[in-house]
Amino acid sequence: MMQFTTHDFADAGDIPNNPDLPLILYRAALVEDGTDRASAFERLFTSHGWGGSWRNGMYPFDHYHSTAHEVLGIASGTVTVQLGGDAGLPVDLVAGDAVLIPAGVGHRRIASSSDLIVVGAYPMGQRWDLVRADDVVDAGAVRTRIRAVTLPAEDPLAGSKGPLAKHWTTG
Repeated sequence: MMQFTTHDFADAGDIPNNPDLPLILYRAALVEDGTDRASAFERLFTSHGWGGSWRNGMYPFDHYHSTAHEVLGIASGTVTVQLGGDAGLPVDLVAGDAVLIPAGVGHRRIASSSDLIVVGAYPMGQRWDLVRADDVVDAGAVRTRIRAVTLPAEDPLAGSKGPLAKHWTTG
């Protein structure tokens, strides 16, 4: 049965994080009997209005997206990720887990198994960018873009009844 937790991250300077929206970590989000969990994640995300999906690993450097929210589903393998920058939270993820990352929240791979496959997606209509923590950027403009990213219509894993509806609201 899927369980979730939420995590808030303070502004870390070179990783702005998100001042309004918590990261949502889903455990056992997708328990598939078959071996094609990647396709199952893609179907699930698409059914809830999340597209632009991809399959790959995870970058080993701190980065964030200032123009889109991102969901990552672990289709196979295991990965340890650092969320929220150096002062944030290291998390171990296994196949079937997922993480909903608000625009601005830093993330990077610390370690992974050789069979890691991550499926990523974005709310329909949002185009992602990639900002590395060590990029020289206009910090004010980045934070303005992050605050302007619209809320998705549905939670990528549980639709209108998912934790996004309760925890992602504008004040």
